[in-house]
Parts: sequence; structure tokens; C-alpha cells
Amino acid sequence: MIVALLRHGRTEWNDVRRMQGRADVPLSDAGRAQVASWRLPRVLDGACMMASPLARALETARLLSGTDPLVEPDLVEMDWGIWEGRTFEQLRTELGPVYAVAEALGVDYRPPGGESPRDVQARLLRWFARVDSASGPVAAVTHQGVLRALVARLTGWDMVSKSPVKLLPDSVHLFEAHRGRLRAIEWNVPLRTMDDAPPQ
Repeated sequence: MIVALLRHGRTEWNDVRRMQGRADVPLSDAGRAQVASWRLPRVLDGACMMASPLARALETARLLSGTDPLVEPDLVEMDWGIWEGRTFEQLRTELGPVYAVAEALGVDYRPPGGESPRDVQARLLRWFARVDSASGPVAAVTHQGVLRALVARLTGWDMVSKSPVKLLPDSVHLFEAHRGRLRAIEWNVPLRTMDDAPPQ
């Protein structure tokens, strides 16, 4: 079965590189225009649409599909705890070696009061196990932290060295879930824009 994951459209926090985490930041006007130009690839025709419970993901799913998505709590962004709303640059400047030690933990890096990428992987795999039995394709709107944790899980990336997969904007990522097995089919499939859509 085909499962597709994509990141929500842009927000004002994205544009200034603030860690959004569980903050319920809405899409910006630029983000809404961005999503309005997207079209899912044909392999996802008739897909069941799902989304993280955060507003930016829900609105992206509605704009993309024209329907209300199924809400999936396990797709929510990584919890950044007390660091939510900050930027990486701020933390590196203010915390210095303390932050460097935290970053060096990779998949086990856990912000104070938050969760680690390994925690995110656990709930994401739980979600994949639930959708494994779906009768058709599934498309789900999630978050960058979730996608990065999935890259680490599927490639063995330690989240300290350079990522083997560069996650591009305006793209969707395709996976195959079958009897508890999960594999990446293709990363960074461009979201077909209105200009590319065939005539009706």
C-alpha cells in the first residue's frame, strides 16, 4: 500500500526559522498561496487524507483535498519543550557548550520538557502500523521534524552527520507499508502545480 507524507505549507514562524513544535501556528498568506498551487501525484488519486492535529497541517490538508482530513495525533510535530519558539542560532549563542552536547546526541537529542527524534519515530511507526491495512493509498500532512525522524529511521542516519536525504520544499514523499514492513519508494516527488495540471 502506498503512503505519502508531506510537510504543511509555510507559516510566519517558518520564515524566521523559529521552532514551532506544538505551538498552533497557522499558515501564513504566503503558505496558503503555496498550498493552493499544489496537486498530489496521480498515484495518490482517491487517497484517504490525514493530518496532524495542528492548524497548519489541518488547513494544508483541507486546501489540498477540499475535504476535512482524518486527524492523527501521532503525526504531530516533535515537542520542543521549553525551547519552542526559539531559533537554533539563539540556542547555540545562549547555551554554547550545553547546546552542543545536546545536539551531539542525534536521535536521542531531547529538548528540556520535550521529546527526542527517537520518540517521534516510535509514534510514527505506530501510525504506519495502523494505516498498513488501509484499502487504498493514504496521504498525510505532517511536519519537518517528523519527516527528519523518518529519514533517520529508514536510512540509519544518526542525525549528527549530514543527512543522506535532503528534504525539498513543495514535495511529497512516497512509502510502501506492507505487513509491518516500511520502505521509501521515492523522496521529494514534486507536487504538481496548477500550471502543470492537464486541461479539464
